[in-house]
This record gives sequence, C-alpha cells and structure tokens, in this order.
Amino acid sequence: MSACLKTALLLLLAAGWLLPPAAAGETTVINDHSGRTISLSRPFGRIISLYPAHTENLAALGLDAEIVGIGSDDDYPPHLMDRPRLSYREDPERFIGRRPDLVLTRPMIERAYPQLIAKLEQAGITVVSLQPTSLAEIFSYWRTLGRLTGREAEAETMVAEFEKELAALRARVAMVPPEQRRRAFFSSIHRQMKTFAPESIAILVLEAAGGRNVAEDAPRVRQTNIADYGKERLLAKGDEIDLLLAQQGRMNPITRETILGEPGFGAIRAVREGEVYLIDGRLVSRPTRRILDGIRQVQALLYPDWPQTAGGAP
Repeated sequence: MSACLKTALLLLLAAGWLLPPAAAGETTVINDHSGRTISLSRPFGRIISLYPAHTENLAALGLDAEIVGIGSDDDYPPHLMDRPRLSYREDPERFIGRRPDLVLTRPMIERAYPQLIAKLEQAGITVVSLQPTSLAEIFSYWRTLGRLTGREAEAETMVAEFEKELAALRARVAMVPPEQRRRAFFSSIHRQMKTFAPESIAILVLEAAGGRNVAEDAPRVRQTNIADYGKERLLAKGDEIDLLLAQQGRMNPITRETILGEPGFGAIRAVREGEVYLIDGRLVSRPTRRILDGIRQVQALLYPDWPQTAGGAP
C-alpha cells in the first residue's frame, strides 16, 4: 500500500467515515428510554445534545468536534459553551440545518414536543431519548453513550473510576451505625413542598454521604426523580429532621432566607437550629460524574467534624 493511500485511509478513519476492519458489518442494537430500538453499524459523528447531562457526559468521553449543537440550558463544560444553541421549542429546520446524524434528547422533551421528534426522524436523523433515574441506570446510560459514539472503552473507564470513588466515600460512613446517621429532608421544589423519589439520584447522594432520608415514603411523580410530600407531612416529622437540604437551580430557585421564613417551618428542628443548606442542583440531579462532588458536599454538611482531605472533600 502506498504512503498516499495509507494517509487517505487514516484521514477517513479519523473523520469517522470508514469503520476499522474489525467493526465492519457489525451491528449494535440499542434501546432508548422511550422504547425505540436503534441499530448502529458505525459511531455517530455529528451530535446535537438537548440535555445538559448528555453534553457533559459526551465531553467526559472525550468528544468535542463531534458536538455540533447544544441545548439552550447547557452550562457545562466551559469549552463546549461556544457551540450553536438550539431549543426544542423552535423550528425543526434549525436542527436539520446543522446536519446532525444524531439528536440526543430525553423523555420529558419527547412527550412535550412530539412534532419536533417526528420532523427530525422524517429528515432521516436518528433520535435517541435517554434519562437514567438510578445508579444502575446511570452506568448503563454512560455505556450507551459510549456505544453511540464509539467510546466504549472511555465509558468503561468512567464507570470503573466512579465506582472506586463512590466506594471510598461510602466506606467513610460504614463505621457509623445506620440508626445513628443524621436524618435529612431533601427539597426538590420548595414552593410545591416536593422532595425526591427514594430511587432518585439525589437520594443516592444523601444516602451515600451517610444521611437518612426522612421522606422515604414519598410517592414518585410519574417516572421522574421528583416525589410528592406536602407541608403537613413535612411538619409532622419536624422534630426528626437534623438537616434540611434544598437543591438550588432552575427547577428550584430558592434562597435560604425563604426556607427559614416559611410559615410553620419553626416546627422543623433543622430550621430552628439553622441546619438549612442549599446544594447546587447540577451536582445532585444530573447523571454525571459530578454526583461525586455532590456526595462530598452533603457528607461535609452531615458530618462537619470529620477531617477534610487536601482537596477539600470530607
């Protein structure tokens, strides 16, 4: 083979237009969270991400130039914030004009804007809807992103590193008997007195940090991370609550002063003792590696007397 031909083949491989010989003819079948079955014979190379967690995880897998559009609400990582922003509320032609071969969305968007999804699929664009709601689903989700983009090895590394760090954080609280662990109420939407579902990522964060969820009986709202609770039930458990945590962000634009001044909240021991804390919602609701940062923050609040590491984590 001539040097020129070798160079041409390498360029095609790098651009994703030519599969390596070992992958030729192979087909991977992927099932998304909206019930689609996607047959994949080569990695996608022009991706629009409509969920901040997708964007963050794609970057963690090492993708950059492959991301040709991001959602209007994306805010991380910084080096991808210059990409064209698209909203699921706007004309599908804007999406089509970016010439994506894959649009990553999530079930909530698909339910609200089915006409967008239909137009994209009519244009021959693959749409994949993903949103994990538990730890096991997070690992499966990362692996699915790896298969979609040809970054399977990187996805396995993400899972392995996450499991290792999570085990270390859990080991710190293993010495505390379960009945002695501090109890917390984790607010998801303060104005509606909602908490998080027991199977949610936020409750994973709380329990991995060594806390006990006082709202473990909260009923999940549909198939989301959110759960109903109500003010009456919350106040009835007021004396059991050592800490009141609230995610802060677009879904819950709350201040500590609002919580402390909420009528009737004097019945909550955490409020009376000033144990009210705001947690960045991006660290406890998005299925990304930064969940570990959320666990460290909550652990430091639950057990402030524990020694800190050099990096500031408990």
